[in-house]
Amino acid sequence: MTKPELPEPNTRRGELLDRPSPHWRPVVLVAAVTGLVHLAIAARFGWHRDEFYYVICGRHPDWGYVDQPPLAPLLARAAAALPGGVLPLRILAIAAQVGCVLLAAVLAAEFGGRRRAQVLAAGAVAASPVFVAGSMLFGTTVLDQLAWAAVLVLVARALRRGTLGAWLSAGFVAGIGLENKNTLAVLLLGIVAGLVMLRREVLRGPGPWLAGGVAGLLAVPNLIWDARHEWANVHMAQRLSEKQGGVLGSAAELPVTLLLLAGPPLVVLWVAGVRRLWSADGREHRWLLVVAVVALVLFTAGGGKGYYLAPVLVGLFAAGAVRVEAKDAGRVAWPIAMVACGLAAVLIGLPVLTSAVSSALRSVDPEPMETYGWPGYTDQVIRAVAELPPGTPIFTSNYGEAGALELLGPPRGLRNPVVSAHNNYLLWGPPPGTPDTALCVGEFEATYLRRFWSDVTVLAPITLPDRLSNEETSDHAAIYRCRAPHGSWAQMWPELRHLD
Repeated sequence: MTKPELPEPNTRRGELLDRPSPHWRPVVLVAAVTGLVHLAIAARFGWHRDEFYYVICGRHPDWGYVDQPPLAPLLARAAAALPGGVLPLRILAIAAQVGCVLLAAVLAAEFGGRRRAQVLAAGAVAASPVFVAGSMLFGTTVLDQLAWAAVLVLVARALRRGTLGAWLSAGFVAGIGLENKNTLAVLLLGIVAGLVMLRREVLRGPGPWLAGGVAGLLAVPNLIWDARHEWANVHMAQRLSEKQGGVLGSAAELPVTLLLLAGPPLVVLWVAGVRRLWSADGREHRWLLVVAVVALVLFTAGGGKGYYLAPVLVGLFAAGAVRVEAKDAGRVAWPIAMVACGLAAVLIGLPVLTSAVSSALRSVDPEPMETYGWPGYTDQVIRAVAELPPGTPIFTSNYGEAGALELLGPPRGLRNPVVSAHNNYLLWGPPPGTPDTALCVGEFEATYLRRFWSDVTVLAPITLPDRLSNEETSDHAAIYRCRAPHGSWAQMWPELRHLD
């Protein structure tokens, strides 16, 4: 008796729904090693100027700030309330990095990759210099990388499953990401462009539209705040673009971003990802190529920093890993390349070298030295202000100097008011009254200060031991005693405040 022939299933639909499950054991091992390496280093270096600023912003809770949405400051404030100094903030950054590693593997699985592809994608993110350096500190950068990776995974999953719940999840995570960093809007524009160009049939359903609505709704509070503050974030972006050198400056950074920040051995992997997405095998996920092109064009045209483009690498690494697995290539070479790349990234991107070596490498990566010297700086300022009348205000040139005094000063006995007009500090001023005597600290020049005080005296330069260099010393920061003001704080404030 012959068996009846069964109707052939919808092969295309079956392929879409049938994806390899994540191979959690080896992937979690890669993520765990990544987290442990970062954790072993995290407590070895001090606060970064940006971390001071995040905490201080969080102590002034609002729906936005002149240079960022509210999420990172609120998380920083919560972490800083825990014992351990800066370590709880660093643990948040490490958790975000570990999340990126895991999501890279999940995305490789969404692209059809099995065990080897998933481990390779996870290892690439773990070893890539731009991700290693990004997770050195707590801040919007590492959270942005996590948000991009999560949205890419959720959109890929929503396109495969086609369910409303999958799309709503993507929209919710995108909305949370927009409350961390506005650059996530570029990812969303890229996804929209990719769907319009290559997956237009998806737009006939309600899923993508509802996802966009959820993301937009979550972003509304920050947008309202920005509108009420004369679109401060737009002005801030313009200033950063000018500082970057505009389109030409951003374009000049592209080789650094695409080659060095990705990790020279890993360039081959993201190029393989481009080839995979361009091939017939990758047509289902070719929208990701559109995302990459849109991000490249918009960040370059807007004069954005090179590392803004880095989260796209999560998708390209995942696609490249699938191609490498399919070609069965480099079983020995790839692990060696990733270990070498990761070691180099840790040595250069994290403060594991001596302070003298990190100081000499400031032109390559200035960030490690920005975690050095803040307790000594605070002690210098405390000694100087002790010679002045009680209650003398301390006016700093930037948020890092102010934040260090606000966080490190009180445990050392500092009770003087700390004032700055830099970035969001400008909204927290001006203080009341007239600064008959002020201690001005930072990257000022005496000629500038004499625009506001008639009697300006240099008391001491801000120094680091052993002739080491960071932003403060390289810009000749100093401590000044300023007397005989030309007006009240309120009168001088419009000229004192600055965004950069």
